[in-house]
Amino acid sequence: MPENDTPLQLELPMPFPELGGDMPLLPARMVNEYQYCPRLAYLEWVQGEWAASADTVEGDHTHRRVDKPARNFPEADEIEQHEVLHGRSITLSSNRLGLIAKLDLLEAEDGRVTPVDYKRGKPPHIAKNAYDPERVQLCVQGLVLKEHGYVCEEGELYFAESRERVRVEFDQDLQDLTMNAVNGLRLIAAGGHIPQPLVDSPKCPRCSLVGICLPEEVNFLQGGDIEPRPLAVMRDEALPVYVQAYKGKIAKNAEELEISVDDTLVQSARLIDVSQVVVMGNVYITTPCLQELMKRNIPVSWHTYGGWFIGHTVGTGHKNVELRTAQYRASFEEHTCLAIARGLVRAKIQNCRTLLRRNWRGDDKPDALLDRLKALGEKSQRATDLQQLLGIEGAAAAEYFGAFDKLIKKSDDPRQMSFDFETRNRRPPTDPVNALLSFAYSMLVRTWTMNASAVGLDAYRGFYHQPRYGRPALALDLMEPFRPLVADSTVLQVINNGEVRPSDFISAAGSVALNEAGRKRFIAAFERRLAQEVTHPLFGYKTEYRRLFEIQARLFGRYLLGELAEYPNFTTR
Repeated sequence: MPENDTPLQLELPMPFPELGGDMPLLPARMVNEYQYCPRLAYLEWVQGEWAASADTVEGDHTHRRVDKPARNFPEADEIEQHEVLHGRSITLSSNRLGLIAKLDLLEAEDGRVTPVDYKRGKPPHIAKNAYDPERVQLCVQGLVLKEHGYVCEEGELYFAESRERVRVEFDQDLQDLTMNAVNGLRLIAAGGHIPQPLVDSPKCPRCSLVGICLPEEVNFLQGGDIEPRPLAVMRDEALPVYVQAYKGKIAKNAEELEISVDDTLVQSARLIDVSQVVVMGNVYITTPCLQELMKRNIPVSWHTYGGWFIGHTVGTGHKNVELRTAQYRASFEEHTCLAIARGLVRAKIQNCRTLLRRNWRGDDKPDALLDRLKALGEKSQRATDLQQLLGIEGAAAAEYFGAFDKLIKKSDDPRQMSFDFETRNRRPPTDPVNALLSFAYSMLVRTWTMNASAVGLDAYRGFYHQPRYGRPALALDLMEPFRPLVADSTVLQVINNGEVRPSDFISAAGSVALNEAGRKRFIAAFERRLAQEVTHPLFGYKTEYRRLFEIQARLFGRYLLGELAEYPNFTTR
């Protein structure tokens, strides 16, 4: 054989070893997702992500009939030659193939079986009248049926809107395509590396996980030249429910939460409209209600009567152990902690400068102050360790809060009480402005704790704020750039607009706190701030702060998993 000739290598299919131990079976639906988009399959199968959309809800409605098992379907050797049978919602698996499939409908006639898979909509006007992901999913069902001894040579796709059936033959080409998808999904799952997002794909806008995957944002931050489109995700109308009434009780009645005081119903809210429950003070939740909230992944956060965040209750939590593993690994790397902390501190200082510039009420312009803060922001990037960075942040905070009183509107009537601010103090706050700031920061850390947990991060393992018992260190990290933009901004708003007055505070043992009426108005202002739209400085589209927090938390996860070179902090101009 000539030296330059490459010997012909025959590719022989390697059978998948029969499953053993705790190795999971691949669901047919996940093979469908892989054929559609490998990244989508990885997010759902490996990282446990899921989000409903109008399409998924419509699909669930389409399957409502076939999701109810009709009766037990006979084994392959029990089917008679001329018998006609129908079976619904049948689950079969094969350890040899490593697959499991739920069959919407299984029909038998003349000794042959035909799986029928229900789909929403109408058949597409393309070759074979069906897309490859749907054909592959149906073929997985056929392969599993054959493993159980059934004679199965074809399947059908039933499109509910047009009530049409599309025949799918399980020929060798389709079987090869299906096994390639099966092996591909198994390979990326074992490899532990999420596939790259699709680039400018028409599949992304209608994908239910587009707000989790962030394909265009990741591509843009990796150096892509296509600006991200606005996130086309379903608007979440659910909002938090706050309960602070003394001896209040939260119970469940059918599909509603009922809040009562001394056994008298005072308020109710539909569960579908509740994003989380915030409990302040001496309020209790019945066991059936708490169980229902956990089943629906509605978190409950617990606060002292004064608003101090104690902790939160969730269900089983997010399944993305891969992300938490990456988080723990990075948190033990000093250079990674320092790099993250530098970015957070610089972003916080920049946003403090923005708040000062926008809300300054002094007669003189704060140019010198802004220059000093700018210099401290640049100096933070040269910090050699976390202790030095803490010193720089402390110097910036002294400059910022030293001028905070110049942002507060003063009363023209000397007979009226006004809000005066000298210096930042806490634990406990000793004046109304500090009481508002502490309460705002407590609400912000609670919001970020919920967001970090919701995306699969451990809110208690931080990078800048080092772990300490009972302290959500990561939530404190990620909220740093948003302290001035959300918390401090809300404090200034309620003071300058007269929503909270000096008479709304109570003082005891040197500590100052909001009374019940003032706290209620402040909470309303804080939630309005979270609902306010802001333009993302990198991506150019507008989104609410509430949604922005989730985007930033997910981008932080992408950074920890190695998809992004650095975490893109949020700063305003």
